[in-house]
This record gives sequence, C-alpha cells and structure tokens, in this order.
Amino acid sequence: MTVRITTLPNGLRVATDTMTSVETASVGVWIGVGTRQEAPDVNGVAHLLEHMAFKGTERRNARQIAEEIEAVGGSMNAQTSREQTAYFVKVLKEDVKLGVDILSDILLHSTYDPAELARERAVILQELGQAEDTPDDVIFDHFQEAAFPGQAIGRPVLGKAPIIEKLPRDALVEFRTRHYGASSMVVTAAGNIDHDAFVEMTRLAFAKLPPAGDTSYESARYVGGEFRDDHDLEQVHLAIGFPGVSYADPDYYASMVLATLLGGGMSSRLFQEIREQRGLAYGVSAYAAPYLDGGVFGVYAGTGEKETPELVQVLFEQLAGVRESVPEEELHRARTQMRAGILMSLESTSARMEALGSQLLIYGRPIPVEEMVRKIDAVGAADVAHVARRVFAGRPTLAALGPLGGLEPYDKLVTRLA
Repeated sequence: MTVRITTLPNGLRVATDTMTSVETASVGVWIGVGTRQEAPDVNGVAHLLEHMAFKGTERRNARQIAEEIEAVGGSMNAQTSREQTAYFVKVLKEDVKLGVDILSDILLHSTYDPAELARERAVILQELGQAEDTPDDVIFDHFQEAAFPGQAIGRPVLGKAPIIEKLPRDALVEFRTRHYGASSMVVTAAGNIDHDAFVEMTRLAFAKLPPAGDTSYESARYVGGEFRDDHDLEQVHLAIGFPGVSYADPDYYASMVLATLLGGGMSSRLFQEIREQRGLAYGVSAYAAPYLDGGVFGVYAGTGEKETPELVQVLFEQLAGVRESVPEEELHRARTQMRAGILMSLESTSARMEALGSQLLIYGRPIPVEEMVRKIDAVGAADVAHVARRVFAGRPTLAALGPLGGLEPYDKLVTRLA
C-alpha cells in the first residue's frame, strides 16, 4: 500500500498516495463540513465561502490566484456537498509547493472583499437560475427537501436566492472561523510526491491553522412525502426514493450493488426494461446516496406525459421483483461493473486524492482497494434481496416536475410496495 499518514502538532492530518510512474500530483484540502452545518438563515453560506476563497487574499488578488496556478500548467477547483467541502489543485510534480501555498493562502488569508462578494453573489444567483432551467438537475433538490423537510440536510447546497442576496460578509467569516480547523480538515496528495517533503511544506503552510473545527450536525430524520410542480415542459421529470443506509451500515455495499444492478448502466434492469424494451424514457437511473447517519436510495427518470402511468407501474414492478430474487448473471455484472470502476480510478491522481480525503473524513482511515473489492465480491443475491426489502419498506419520496396530468396520487404510490 502506497498511502502514508502523518498528524501535525496542531492535529491536521496529512496523507499521501505515491505514484512514481506519473509526472503530476493532485493536492486537496478536505473539510468535514457542508450544508449540514448551516443554520436556516444562512443556507448556502458553505458554497458561497468556497467561491469567495478564490476572490483574493492578503497576498494575491483573484486574477493573481488564477494566473499563478495556470502559469505552471496547473488547474484549481473546489466543491461543496452536504457533508464535505474540498479545495484542490493538479500540478506537475515540481510545482507541488506552489499548489500547497495557494491552497493555504485561500483558506487562511482570504479577505472576502465586499466588492468581490457582491459580484460573487450575482454569479451564484446566475448559477441558481441555471439550475432552475435544468429540471433534471433541480429535481434532486426538491426530492431532498421532501425527504428531509425542515432540516439542514434537506436544504439545497446552493442555497436560495432570497438568502444569497442578503448574506453578509460576517456570515462567511463566522462560518470559516467556527468550522475550518485542523480537527475538521485533512490534506491529501496523490501522484509523484515525496511524503516527508510534502508533510514539511504542509506544516509550514498551515502553521496558523487553528486546531478546533466544529463538525457537529443535527441527526438526519427521513420523513418522505412529495413535491409536485405541474409545469409546461416537454418531459416529466421524476425522482422517486426511499430511506437508504449510512456509510457505516452493514448493508452499505449491498445497497451500492443494488443501485448498480437496478440503474447503473445500459445493461441495468431499469434501463433495459423501461428504455430498451418499452421505450418509456430516454434516461433512467438509480443511485444510493449514503450519509454519515443515514441516506437515500433513489431512481430518476425523464419521460413523456402519456408514458408516465406505465413508467411508474413498470418501475415499481421492478423494485418489487428485486426484493424476491436476483439472477446470478445480473449480480455478477453489477459487481464487476463496480470493481472495474474502482480499479480504473487507480490510474487517476485526482481520483486517488479525492478517495483518500473522503475516506479519512468518513472512516478516519484509508480504505484499501483490496478491502473494497473483497466486500463487493462478498455481496450475494440474498444480501441484495434483503437490502431491497429493507429500503423499499420505507415511506417513499416523490419529486415531480413537468406536465403531471398522468401522474397518479401519492397515496396510490405508497401502496405499490406495501
């Protein structure tokens, strides 16, 4: 195993995954906070903070940040989710020190200039508008809110326009001060990198990082229910789901296999039955989204108004069927697809850096590839049927957007798997 981990005196964990056969390195700073740590009146602050990190520090303005990283052929980005925020760069191996310096600069020394903040609010409002114009994207926000009403985990990562318009600079500073600390963060790197040298440059760059970072959150309470927006669109967009399992749940790997088997590719059960055999939808997929203390299991489909009744019927027939038995051929194909995805990701410095960061935040340790493959291969037909019975016994969540004249009432939907 090529992974090494060192904990700095302030509590910051530094991990590397060495790949001597490449000429590049990917470096990331991962923080175990996101939308779940937001109060209702500052929903979207974690995402806005991520944007503002690139808009100027005490040493660099926004243009200089972009120019310095691109002058060495590197790239830089960030992402915010409900439970994590990450900032990362990819550079040539000789420019790792620059990448670490820029990451520490934007995280520790951002100024949140009021003029830049006003501009970035406008950018995020455009992002929100773009999401609203993309129904197969925004449908998942409506689904999440119906599944977890009145909870931070149910609120949109981007926030909502009335809140974003008024979020003050103080809210960003308070969120960073409270949550961005060594105990809530890990620094990871994958590629052609020397662990000891990387640890030393990280120690110097993050010397002023405070030790404590608050990662507390309210427990997720899956409720379920529905959201409907009868809208003049070409298609009906449907997201239908159930309470899923957490990362630590014994059924975690079985639930991931179930999602792959049902809707993980062109050979999956839902794709073949709904699209290929019946022509009821252009796109259909299934997914398992675990959280630290729960999760959701969902299915998405885009279809026509006339096709909606048959699609819903066929969809639930397939969900009901997998509770009873799973053919070995389908199970083997799903396991192989998952195994191949993991093994192919080993060729990417970015994928290995991201996996290392997420695993340290979620499990507190790196998960060896051999362990993941072994657990996937250990999932049998009985395990998949068991997790299907468990998941589909929960109260369904429905989010629907488009011309909904053909969509049955929610009460009927509830009885389909009873």
